[in-house]
Amino acid sequence: QVQLAESGGGLVQSGDSLRLLCAASGRRLPMGWFRQAPGKEREFVAGILWTDNNTRYADSVKGRFTISRDNVKNTVYLQMNNLKPEDTAVYYCAAASVGLGTVAAAYDYWGQGTQVTVSS
Repeated sequence: QVQLAESGGGLVQSGDSLRLLCAASGRRLPMGWFRQAPGKEREFVAGILWTDNNTRYADSVKGRFTISRDNVKNTVYLQMNNLKPEDTAVYYCAAASVGLGTVAAAYDYWGQGTQVTVSS
C-alpha cells in the first residue's frame, strides 16, 4: 500500500516559482506528477524513479519544471519556475505499480491534490 500527500500549492503571479512536495509512505514505486485544469483531462507533468536518475517530462514544462526526490525523507519534489497562467491546475502526485509511464491510467495511487493558480 502507498499513501501520498501533496503540499506547496498556492496563488502566484506569472513568472514566479513554486515548489510542490509529495510525502510518500509504503512501497517505493515510480512516481509522477499530474495536473488537471477545469474542463480538461488529467495530464502528465513529470516522473521519476527512486532508484536512479531517470526522469520524464511533458514537453510543455521542459526547461521550467524539475522533478527530484529525497530518499531519506521519502519525498518527491516538483520545482516549478517561470510559471504561466496555463500552468493553473490541481496538481496530483501519483505512484505506478509498473513503469514510469505518462498516462494517468497507469498510476494506481493518488494524493488528494494541491491547487496551483498563476495569475497574469
